[in-house]
Amino acid sequence: RLDAAAHARLADAAQARGATLFMALHAALVTALLRAGAGPDTAIGAPVAARASDGDVEDVVGFFVNLLVLRADASGDPTAAELLARVRDTDLAAFAHQDVPFEQVVGALNPARRPGRQPFTEVVLALQNNARAEVALPGAETGVELVRTGSARFELLVDVSESTARDGTPGGLTLTFEYRAEALEESFVAWLAEALQQALEAAAGAPGTRVSALALPEPPRRAGAADR
Repeated sequence: RLDAAAHARLADAAQARGATLFMALHAALVTALLRAGAGPDTAIGAPVAARASDGDVEDVVGFFVNLLVLRADASGDPTAAELLARVRDTDLAAFAHQDVPFEQVVGALNPARRPGRQPFTEVVLALQNNARAEVALPGAETGVELVRTGSARFELLVDVSESTARDGTPGGLTLTFEYRAEALEESFVAWLAEALQQALEAAAGAPGTRVSALALPEPPRRAGAADR
């Protein structure tokens, strides 16, 4: 978890470079995966609320989530600020076409498929930054609790929940890592959790540092899917 102060520093650093919190998270995840042995060209999935910009389904109750595949170019050992700029441009271009169904993209590109694996990427980054649902029932104490299925759709899901104070200021970030045990080792996921948090804070504090020089922990000897 990142506390409120770290959350505020990260949000301010991203905003100063015309980026969003999600983009900063994306760049930091790319940095951590790169340190784990992934190549400089990464693809990460991002779920988006696919409610058409024309408002056709704005008031419709239902499951309207699309998956975007966001590539990131970390070649040439860019600085943290340069990587964030590349990620920002890529993400903005993808968000401009977020209403194109993922299944349509798969059908058009027809990638090679392997049983039990998702096309394009097995790593997903999700940012939960909507207002927390509240339920009020007369005479009863109520609350909303997130219940997970216990099964992983992707090899790795990094789920980030953003908290805000009553005055709207940053209240902290909670990072949850959901993974397939048959694909990734627990030691790698534990390392990634630590490396991602350190990458977030290091990039915000030293944006001019090259990603290869950011102070991150050494990955475990076997880095799971990231080095395949």
